[in-house]
Amino acid sequence: MKQNYNLFLNEMLQSAVNNQILFIFAHCSSTNIYFMKQIFLIVVLMMITGACCTSPEYLQVYDLRCENLTDPLGIDTTVPHFSWKLSSMRNRTKQNAYRILVATDSLLLEEGKADLWDSGKIQSAASIMVPYGGKELKARSRAYWKIGVWDEKCRQPVWSSISSFSISLLALDDWTASYIGFPVEAGNPECPLLRKQFEINEIAEKIYLYVNSLGYHEVYLNDKKVGMDVLSPSVSQFDKRSQVVTYDVTPYIRLGRNDLMVWLGRGWYQSGLPGVVYEGPLVKAQLEGLTNGQWNTLLATDDTWTGRESGYAGIGNWRAWQFGGERVEAGKLLADFTASTLDAVPWSAVQKLNVPEHAVSPRMTEPNRIQEEIRPVKISPLGKDVWLVDMGKALTGWVEIHFPELKEGQEIVLEYFDHLVDGQPVYQGQMDRYIASGKKKEVFRNKFNYHGFQYIKISNLSAQLLLDDIRAYLIHTDYQGVSSFQCSDPDMNAIHDMIQYTLRCLSLGGYIVDCPQLERLGYGGDGNACTQTAQTMFDLSPLYANWMQAWADCIREDGGIPHTAPNPYGAGGGPYWCGFIITASWSTYINYGDSRLIEKYYPVMQHWLEYVQKYTMDGLLDRWPDTDYRHWFLGDWATPEGVDQTAKLSVDLVNNCFISVCYSTMEKMAAFLNQTNDAAAYAEKKEHLKKRIHERFFDNEKNSYATGSQIDLIYPMLAQVTPEALIPAVTQTLYAETEQNKDGHLATGLVGIPVLTEWAILNRSADWVYGMLKKKDYPGYLYMIENGATATWEHWNGARSRIHNCYNSIGSWFYQAIGGIRPDENFPGYRRVIIAPQIPAGIRWAKVSKETPFGTLSVDWEMKDGMLHLNLVIPTGSTAWLELPGNVRNYTLDGKQYSSSKEIPGGNYKVVYPLN
Repeated sequence: MKQNYNLFLNEMLQSAVNNQILFIFAHCSSTNIYFMKQIFLIVVLMMITGACCTSPEYLQVYDLRCENLTDPLGIDTTVPHFSWKLSSMRNRTKQNAYRILVATDSLLLEEGKADLWDSGKIQSAASIMVPYGGKELKARSRAYWKIGVWDEKCRQPVWSSISSFSISLLALDDWTASYIGFPVEAGNPECPLLRKQFEINEIAEKIYLYVNSLGYHEVYLNDKKVGMDVLSPSVSQFDKRSQVVTYDVTPYIRLGRNDLMVWLGRGWYQSGLPGVVYEGPLVKAQLEGLTNGQWNTLLATDDTWTGRESGYAGIGNWRAWQFGGERVEAGKLLADFTASTLDAVPWSAVQKLNVPEHAVSPRMTEPNRIQEEIRPVKISPLGKDVWLVDMGKALTGWVEIHFPELKEGQEIVLEYFDHLVDGQPVYQGQMDRYIASGKKKEVFRNKFNYHGFQYIKISNLSAQLLLDDIRAYLIHTDYQGVSSFQCSDPDMNAIHDMIQYTLRCLSLGGYIVDCPQLERLGYGGDGNACTQTAQTMFDLSPLYANWMQAWADCIREDGGIPHTAPNPYGAGGGPYWCGFIITASWSTYINYGDSRLIEKYYPVMQHWLEYVQKYTMDGLLDRWPDTDYRHWFLGDWATPEGVDQTAKLSVDLVNNCFISVCYSTMEKMAAFLNQTNDAAAYAEKKEHLKKRIHERFFDNEKNSYATGSQIDLIYPMLAQVTPEALIPAVTQTLYAETEQNKDGHLATGLVGIPVLTEWAILNRSADWVYGMLKKKDYPGYLYMIENGATATWEHWNGARSRIHNCYNSIGSWFYQAIGGIRPDENFPGYRRVIIAPQIPAGIRWAKVSKETPFGTLSVDWEMKDGMLHLNLVIPTGSTAWLELPGNVRNYTLDGKQYSSSKEIPGGNYKVVYPLN
């Protein structure tokens, strides 16, 4: 009977696994009725769980990324990395294993087949940047992939939808195209239309167009614009690198005659800048078709192409305060790009040009796109035929104006400003000109330049425009993952929202600029100041990959690094600017789990630190010489009035503290790369430098450093220069300096704000920061808002730029202090997050969310009846360490009592603990 029972049990188990219900009673004798009842219960339970095991509805695989991009066309590697996220309706779900399928055809994946790579079932929780391990991929390769995931309950994987990627042209030999441009003698070469007609007798399976432009470009095929990108490609250092953008033009191609047109604009490709060899923009482009698994070149740029003026031309030379804009001659604009219209106008031969050898690499960040349409709030007269348009808020992007009837040749002048003084616009070197055609329904719209502005001065227009005649378009790189913050204090919400919006205005072109209207430079100091905030607020891993590539391209042979990247010309700054490649690469790893920057640019960082060592005297870095690409030697910058940022003691202290932080970061990166000797060397350098900083700058009588300013007191503590026994005394000096000498205000600048923010978060000094943020007089964020700011300023008093990156670093405080969301360096990419809200007196509740590589993380807390009620959403795949205030010993987690901090796996939870 035992043998029969076991056989019977096995059959029932198999039946349950297959989710098939059998009428088992018919197979049981009365003597087995007891066993039958027991087994029936087992079978029912297993059929229920079996349904989950074969198709768990609670689990979903989503947001598939290749190289941190969604369905990318034309990546730069033959060994791509895959990432995905999990969403579960069940707490404590964990990925137990995964399986990746990669195929040349999506239909193969539908059938569960993979002709490029079947990873098999891999027992691992990894879901970020998992490297490809299949058959060799080559330039032009197109592939489809999906991911299957097992959790700890399921016997069968849960499958994602299908995603795709393709590989760009990677080597010089992949190109047959030549660089072409519009000849100067044929007309204005600044924004030409370049055209080629060609015949297609058979539509290929896939047709890709690879465009490598020196300057901006747009692509039109058979009268249709290809894609939604604008101001493409991203920035690069033209004497070292240009970028390739890949377009899938399969839907635009038709049998028979086709018309391909590339519209060019200069952008940063301006005369006199590094790598620029022609008076106008250049392009090489190649059309490739896939038929029966083989790629064939269908078309390439050469001297058989033709060109003509477009009606657009540039104004300004893209130097500081000279970014100008665009001059549009409406009479030269084509009505459309249909074949009949193009055939009706004359075209000239293009010029084939030789361009100095440089790296031609695929664009590896999201494109620029229009993100928001903004309508004006007011139009006011400024004088005869002069009008002032107020857009209601600052923005970076384009303008579109629908004019009333104009006379032929009438020139309308548009000038752009980000603020007014005494009701009058402050000149900033931004201008467009529109020369009317005299036809009905004339429309001006930017194309290959952009502006940073809130106000538009329109001159030589007699008729007043209506509000509906004008619109502006906010443009930035099309990154995702926007975080959110809201609390009970409207002032804090206003400061947060202003900072988040400012960063959107500054992140155009695959980097983050200081300001969009005056300089447009990717300053490392501004980058260091904003990175923790920007990477908390947005998913910027691809953007930083593009930006760090520019930094690596800009290093000089002797190890010197400029203050901006790209580096078109010399700019001011200091070591805090140059070392951005170290701090930003590490921050990208911590925030996104993306280690590629560390692996790729570690030698560049080492080379720069060797340069630093050459100017280190008696153990401390001293001023290095100015060069043609870099000047000044700043410590802090853009401090409030009354704070001497030029004092040598402060400059030297700040710079040496920063170098100490760089050594500490290099020690960690070396350890990650298994460079144990390097790690030990950097650790030794760090300790020696910390000792020398304290010896040189500490005042025993005053318990102070250097000049005793906020940054001089905080930076040594943050850099762990200050001996532990002295930290309480130095902290009291800091608080006294703030309250007694600065009336409770922020008293630091671009470098000091991120230093202050990081220190305050680590030391739970939320009330101190909150008190400074609540100040509505000068200097402060609310002072900006009280004076009409919608974006943060370059200087606390509003001088120069009012769309700027100097002070945005305080933004991370809203998430890491009030929200209590802090990444754990030991578990990068938010695999493990620390939850520790800091509650300033005056805030009763907060709702904070952060998009992580594992999904959306949110903290929602409220003080009620002497208790803190905390709702947590931890993404599947992450864990959270609940770090309680020091005086809390008992709390409840989902109704159960606990007496110590604990690690919480992914899911939704309710935590309650006493406030006192």
